[in-house]
Amino acid sequence: MSRSDTAYEAAIAGSEIAHERFRTDLDVATKNSKMDFVTEADTETQHRVIEVVRDAYPDATIVGEEEDELKSVPEDGNAWVIDPIDGTTNFVRGVPLWTTTVAAVRDHETVAAVTVAPALGETFVADSADATLNDEPISVSEQADLERFVVAPILRYGSERDRQFGNLLRESILEFGDLRRFGCAQVTLAMVARGTLDAAVSPQPEPNPWDTIAGIALVERAGGVVTDIEGNPWKPGCEGLVASNGNAHDEIVERVRAAVA
Repeated sequence: MSRSDTAYEAAIAGSEIAHERFRTDLDVATKNSKMDFVTEADTETQHRVIEVVRDAYPDATIVGEEEDELKSVPEDGNAWVIDPIDGTTNFVRGVPLWTTTVAAVRDHETVAAVTVAPALGETFVADSADATLNDEPISVSEQADLERFVVAPILRYGSERDRQFGNLLRESILEFGDLRRFGCAQVTLAMVARGTLDAAVSPQPEPNPWDTIAGIALVERAGGVVTDIEGNPWKPGCEGLVASNGNAHDEIVERVRAAVA
């Protein structure tokens, strides 16, 4: 089975487990902060995703959010990057904006990525050539006027950077047309890829690979541009993230960098 097919099957299988547990009674714990939730649905979903991947690739290297899997992508070779439930706070609160996401990576390049939002009935796929939503091609927006841009800040990690994130929120509403925040990075990046948002931005240093890699592949395959906040091509472990439709991207980078300086 190809890596693309395996990523798809694993993401679908995992999302089914998560969706069965959505809006049910859950045991909820926290990890690094009072808002960093984990549930048994997260671990059960990750186990199911890994099971499907390892059925096809028994020696697969797994990078996963939960438990003892790797937390960074190896520089060389093949790896699978898994987020069983991205947007766990939404999941816990009964908000349908959450995903199960699987990406296949080779030598730091994304070979295939699948983001399933089962509560929305949406499956996004990025392969070597294009990006689709429910098997239909998608593309980024054509908006070029920053005063009409709808921008979403993403990836709020921990209270120690809340002041910087607050600055980004304040400046975004001043510098762009409008602001959205959805609480799920993969849903947000998928919205940029499908053109319902014009950009997603974050100052977060070294954003987690499971929060970013699949969605970045979607944006790029859909015709968008993704860089760090210095304007350099994005890669795992870089400083921040700016994903846009590619129109006025350099100006967006400048405004984000100024907001968090």
